[in-house]
Amino acid sequence: MKLSRLIPLPQGFGDREITSIAWDTRKLSPGALFFAIPGFKTDGGLFIQEAFDKGAAAVVCARSVGDDRCIPVDDPRVALAEASAVWFDHPADHMTLIGVTGTNGKTTTTYLLKEILERTQGAVVGLIGTNQNIIAGREMEAQRTTPESYELQEMFAQMRDGGCTHVVMEVSSHALALHRVHGLRFACGVFSNLTEDHLDFHHTMEEYQAAKGLLFRQCDVGVVNLDDAAGRAYAKEGACPMFTYSENKAEADLTAKNLRLLPDRVEFEALSATELCRVVLPIPGGFSVYNALAALGCCVAMGLPLEPCAAALKEVHGVKGRVEVVPTPTDYTVLIDYAHTPDALENVLNTVRGFTRGRVICVFGCGGDRDRAKRPIMGAIGARLADIPVVTSDNPRTEDPAAIVEEVLAGFRPTDPKPVVEVDRPTAIHKALSIARAGDTVVLAGKGHETYQEVNGVKRHMDEREIVADYFKKQ
Repeated sequence: MKLSRLIPLPQGFGDREITSIAWDTRKLSPGALFFAIPGFKTDGGLFIQEAFDKGAAAVVCARSVGDDRCIPVDDPRVALAEASAVWFDHPADHMTLIGVTGTNGKTTTTYLLKEILERTQGAVVGLIGTNQNIIAGREMEAQRTTPESYELQEMFAQMRDGGCTHVVMEVSSHALALHRVHGLRFACGVFSNLTEDHLDFHHTMEEYQAAKGLLFRQCDVGVVNLDDAAGRAYAKEGACPMFTYSENKAEADLTAKNLRLLPDRVEFEALSATELCRVVLPIPGGFSVYNALAALGCCVAMGLPLEPCAAALKEVHGVKGRVEVVPTPTDYTVLIDYAHTPDALENVLNTVRGFTRGRVICVFGCGGDRDRAKRPIMGAIGARLADIPVVTSDNPRTEDPAAIVEEVLAGFRPTDPKPVVEVDRPTAIHKALSIARAGDTVVLAGKGHETYQEVNGVKRHMDEREIVADYFKKQ
């Protein structure tokens, strides 16, 4: 493809043939167009000479680099997104895109939407998110919630070529702030909630909220949670036409009435301006009501009738790593959940307390190289809502796991239950299981669908389902 098709050329800059696109010199091949992306750990501008040495046909860089062999742009990330769309012939234009953002609930909401669209519309739905990517029925491991713009366009092309009619995707605040979804048009954008997370990147909750809100500048219609302060702010800003949902605000466009929270499901009546119908979702927890409302609200906002969409939810199976029951040969319950934020941990523990006859035992920790402020907050939540809190490691990344544990423990008060402290996570899980007795519930919080633990930049295999199975093999 000609360079001039991918990016506007400065006067006098000769056109040439481009064989590939790269933003990492380790993956660069001769003839590539290299984008020198400003990074957080290092700057792509430092690798411009290496890119030319490896045969790059041209380099796109920030104006501040000042190399006359390069093509200067205001933002290389935006340029990469635009060039990637051209490279794959704008595949997203051939499908209906739905984006879901928010701190918690994104993954489950996307799965609910996928099920509804497939069951009621006969749609072929591609899925992009935290758990996995699904391309024309083929499941692929996800490396991050929202891929880099080139990878995203490549997935869209595979979905288009595989016959997908719709794409439902999680849109992270990082992706919005870093222009990974630049240039995409979403038929609907859905917002779940905003609670403390990612402040290592966004610095303040105001910045975090602003980043999430960028989604609605790219949507035909937005669907927002009116019970959340950020949702109310987005509705008021009106960056696009807004549809609202709520558990308790009568003015919302879709509300939930007569809620029943049961050990294996939630039941409620969904009320819109024109319809009232019964909803049964076989995923327990009060947060499941909000996830269902978000998915149903999206469908109604896009013009689909409420009743068949609500009926489809009854057939939904649970999502891996979200209140996932682990089969065990015992008379207590073991659950795995991705809860890794204060709000998510509080939600799952409140849910579990609602149906547990015995004690709640919770294994949890906090990730390294992420927002440190939430560590004592999560410690306080674990102390308050677990009968036996077990504090351990999550993904320590480049931090000392024992130091992270100490910051979590800072949230415990002298009057709180004395925590079990075990830095090694598999050992901590085995300790929790050894403590449990009939009627208890053991919650393994934080890892969810993940089957690894990241230590010093290396992802080591660690599947909590296998750890549980291994414990019972030894009994």
